[in-house]
Amino acid sequence: MNTLWPWIIFIVFVLALLALDLGVFHRRPHPVRWREAAAWSAFWVALSLAFNLGIYWRYGAEAALQFFTGYLLENSLSSDNLFLFAVIFASLGVAAEYQHRVLFAGVLGALVLRGAFIAAGVQLVRHFHGILYFFAIFLICMGVKVLREQGREYDPRRGRVVRLARQLFPISEQYEGGRFFTRCDGRLCATPLLLVLIMIEVVDLTFALDSIPAVFAITQNAFIIFTSNVLAILGLRSLYFLLARAMSRFQYLHTAMAVLLIFIGARMLLVPWVNIPTGIALLGISLILGTAIVASLLAVDKRA
Repeated sequence: MNTLWPWIIFIVFVLALLALDLGVFHRRPHPVRWREAAAWSAFWVALSLAFNLGIYWRYGAEAALQFFTGYLLENSLSSDNLFLFAVIFASLGVAAEYQHRVLFAGVLGALVLRGAFIAAGVQLVRHFHGILYFFAIFLICMGVKVLREQGREYDPRRGRVVRLARQLFPISEQYEGGRFFTRCDGRLCATPLLLVLIMIEVVDLTFALDSIPAVFAITQNAFIIFTSNVLAILGLRSLYFLLARAMSRFQYLHTAMAVLLIFIGARMLLVPWVNIPTGIALLGISLILGTAIVASLLAVDKRA
């Protein structure tokens, strides 16, 4: 993985898929129905598993296990993103046919930001290995913070991002279809859809501060970290349309995310004394996530 060719091939392939997605399948804005979202979710999962097999064939079982663990961890920690996306779209009245466009643009920004984060993190770990212990403490603190903030309502219209954006540039009062910019009294101004996109990017950036240090607890291989993150993020859009209406049923996912952060941080912190193999870490992540899903569904059944 020390050569540039795997990176180039992967990035070109991802960009080609995104161009095909926007230019062919979503050339005309339309609401993404459940069946379409399910098909796309299955495609991204199958693609990720196929890529994992390629990792296994080229680099061995341990690298493949690290990739799958990182991929599952990123998907688990991104579960709250889906809920926040739904809140943002509902609060700001984004029409269903333009939600895919916003998430598509958000993915492009997320790929660039996460690539920069991962590159910086790899360099930090390479030159200052002790930074891993800082990551560990940070993850544990964030997990405790998430537990303490459970039940707190999120209103995107009152956030600092909205206030700052309105101070920096003019924003029109009405949506202009799927456009991010329009003309107001002869001058260029942003539409509310651009404001929604900025908020989506801020949400992803916030969660990246948790998920990327967490993946460093699994591996410090930049290629595995980047590819597992990218493939998880690409599938996140379809997963949103698949699960958005049902997210309220999974009430314990927020708790699971907090426990995952604490678990991964503890694993990283204990490395000098206890080396927890990647397979055991994967089992732990699966148990935490599975327990949260089952407990949520049982709670829904009891209320019914």
